[in-house]
Amino acid sequence: MAEYIPNYQGTVTKYVFVESPLLTPKDLAVKAYEISAGVMIKETCFGLQVTGTPEEVEPLIEAIREFDPTHIFIKDRGFPPGDERRCRANLGGARPGYLGHEFEMQRVRYISHGLGRVAGMDDTEMHAAAARRPEEERARPLDPRRLKKLIEAEEP
Repeated sequence: MAEYIPNYQGTVTKYVFVESPLLTPKDLAVKAYEISAGVMIKETCFGLQVTGTPEEVEPLIEAIREFDPTHIFIKDRGFPPGDERRCRANLGGARPGYLGHEFEMQRVRYISHGLGRVAGMDDTEMHAAAARRPEEERARPLDPRRLKKLIEAEEP
């Protein structure tokens, strides 16, 4: 009888928590998709869940942290997605550990504030840094004429 080897063997999963005035989990997911190479990225209510080989995940995590270093937090996931020992599909209800995430997220704003202080920023500078957002990052409304052209180009 062949030994069962789970399909997640050799992978790591990291949680990316976002408590940023500049980025939402959606913004971060789009940025992560743009720079990822074969890594599984799942957007969550608190940020992202990133799964892949350590060689793929670590550089992506480093790049993600650079988007807003004092407001993005990384945590290792103890069990891989779908693991029969911990999957809520097998246990019912919220995934074990989720309530811990919720508790932690209530406190990260204090950690962010402390990181800003360590970086030498006062409250005014921290608020100004949070308010700055590069022009290319700001959402631009889509010109209705361009939208019409896009729709017409897709019609058979």
